[in-house]
Amino acid sequence: MNILKGIGAVVAGIIFIVVTHTGTDFVLQSLGIFSPTTERFDTTWMVVTATVYRSIFNIGGGYVTAALAPESKMLYVIVLGLIGTIMGIAGAIVLIPLNLGPAWYPIALVVLGFPCVWLGGKLRTRKAA
Repeated sequence: MNILKGIGAVVAGIIFIVVTHTGTDFVLQSLGIFSPTTERFDTTWMVVTATVYRSIFNIGGGYVTAALAPESKMLYVIVLGLIGTIMGIAGAIVLIPLNLGPAWYPIALVVLGFPCVWLGGKLRTRKAA
């Protein structure tokens, strides 16, 4: 039963991250702050802003996972981080050749993803202790 709770915690972390990333992108594009998806995403302040808020949401995803996970909370946070890293690498492999933006952006998301998720988990487990 604990494994199912752990899987649920990881899925909740993934859902949190995907919904917040996608929702923020949609709102910023709808308001005209970010360029639409049909245009190249390469204005430096936009890319840096997206990197920052995605990192913050990754911290939140790690926090959510740790909050919902049973014992060995950081194990489930690490699983979330590994899933995110694998998905980020896959995204970078697909996106970099499409030249939709600077190549450093998807690479930065891969490099920052795991540490941010881990930090979120640590913040939650430290608070609980």
